[in-house]
This record gives sequence, C-alpha cells and structure tokens, in this order.
Amino acid sequence: MHRRAFVAAAALSPLWARDSGAQTAPRSARVGLINNATPRDGAALVDAFRQGMSDAGWIEGRNLAIEYRWAESDLSRHPRLVGELLGARVDVIVLAGTAAARAARQATSTVPIVVTAVGDPVELGLVASLARPGANLTGLAWQSSDLATKQIQILHETVPRLSRLAAMWHSANPAIRETAQTAARALDLKLQAIEVPSPGSIPGAFDAARRGRADALIVLPSPMFYAQRKQLAELAARHRLPATYEVKAYVDDGGLLSYGPSFPEMYRRAASYVDRILKGATPGDLPMEQPSKFELALNLKTARALKLAIPPTLHLRADHIVE
Repeated sequence: MHRRAFVAAAALSPLWARDSGAQTAPRSARVGLINNATPRDGAALVDAFRQGMSDAGWIEGRNLAIEYRWAESDLSRHPRLVGELLGARVDVIVLAGTAAARAARQATSTVPIVVTAVGDPVELGLVASLARPGANLTGLAWQSSDLATKQIQILHETVPRLSRLAAMWHSANPAIRETAQTAARALDLKLQAIEVPSPGSIPGAFDAARRGRADALIVLPSPMFYAQRKQLAELAARHRLPATYEVKAYVDDGGLLSYGPSFPEMYRRAASYVDRILKGATPGDLPMEQPSKFELALNLKTARALKLAIPPTLHLRADHIVE
C-alpha cells in the first residue's frame, strides 16, 4: 500500500481497530452515548459523564465528539440506536441497563461497550466474571437481589406491619422479577409480582395490589417506570400504599422513599473506563466496578399523609429529605 493510502485508511479506521497496545491518548475520539430517558431527564447523568471525560482530558468539541441517542423510556429502541452508533463508527459505546447492554452485545463483538449501570451481568451472561469480563464489555454493575433486599429492609423499618409486598416489574425486563422474589424470601415476606407491560397498565397494577392486600410496594428498576414516576407516586398516595423506589427523583415527585446507587457518580466513573479504552486498554481485561456510594431519600410529607412515623435512624442515614 502506498504511504498516502495507508495514512488515509488509518485516519478513517475507528480507534478500536488500531493498535491496542498503545497507551497514549489519541488526538481525538468519537463516543456513542445511549441514555434511556429523555434529554431533559437524562441531563444530569450526561453532565456527570462529560465531567468525568473532561477530568481525564477529553473535552467535547475539542478532542472528543459524543454521538447522543435517547431511548425515551422505550427499550425496543435499543437495537436501532446501537445500529446508528455503529454506523457512525464510534470508538466506544456507553449505555445503561440490561436491554441496552444485550442489544449492544448482540450487535458487535469488537466495538468496546462500557455500561454505566447494570444488575447481575454475570448471571445475565453479559460477562464471564466481574474480575475479568472478557469479550468487549465492561463498566459498573451491582447485585440486583442485594439492592432489592436492602430496599425492602428499609421499607420494613418504615412499615413495621409489612408481611405482604407487591412488586411491580416491567415486561421488557423479566429477569428483574427474580431479584424481588429472592429478596422477599430472604426477609420471609409474601410477594405478589405484578407485571406492567405499558404505562396504561399502571392503574390496573395498583388495583391488583389492593386486591392482593399488599401492605407496601416496591417498584423495580425500569426506564418506563422512571418516566411515569409522578403517576406512580399519585396512585400510591391514592391507594395509601407505602412504596420504595431506586432513584431519588421518585421521592422528589412524591414517592415515599428510595434507595440505590448514585447514578451520576456511576456515569462519572464510566468515563474512566472510556478513557482507558481510548488509550489502548482491552475492555475484557478491565475489572467491573461495583458502586461504592448509595443514596437514601425520604419524603416526609408523603410519610405524614400515610400516617407513617419515619424512624430516627432513617432520618440520620438519609442523604436527601423532602420536607
């Protein structure tokens, strides 16, 4: 190949197709970022990722281009969005959640994938192990059953009479139902798993919880539920059903309590994976991290409306309180 042709080919090839042994930052990079929410709801997470990239020396508009894609709570969009990013020849794909991770793993075995948040990636078959993921995916993960157990424990502290628990799960993520069942068994609770296929099914799900004589509710992680968080909080209040969620935004919109990892922090940490990959690291050799920061949020106004006394210990542990 003539030298001029070789240089042109190298300039057009994505970073993941070049010499993986290099450990210095390339002059520029293109990253694909899929967020499960809308641009408005996902803004804080995207800002956290951009800040993490900036801290590592990657400045958007200077040596970094980010291709943004928004699922807008529709998990069926992920295969198309991943395809668009592959067509744009991105160097790394950044995403969150099981549906997005599966879509990306099915679409490519070569382009590096960094997950900002996913539950039980080993059990789901996304990686070989947390210590050595293998293949082309790495990032941040947690044990979903452990998180659900902790959420239910905190809910039990708030609702001492709790014996029957309803769990709402989105049909697009059936694996998450098992996490609630495992957690309920560990705490000797009777669990009523309620499938919710669409936003229009949410009112009927609350009716089912009432018929099942549920004492409280856990809303399992789903972009669809996140988009409908105001409706969920309103219906929980109407049915006088204490409920726990994963993200404090639910609490800001009227939910009783939430407990989960700091998602902005996980997006910021994901940037460090992208940085190392862009400098030549192999994704499968980078151990997956588990979140070290978890946030407890309480809505005291909602607690008063439900005539619940929040234990002082929870007050002291809370990171975020809505008065």
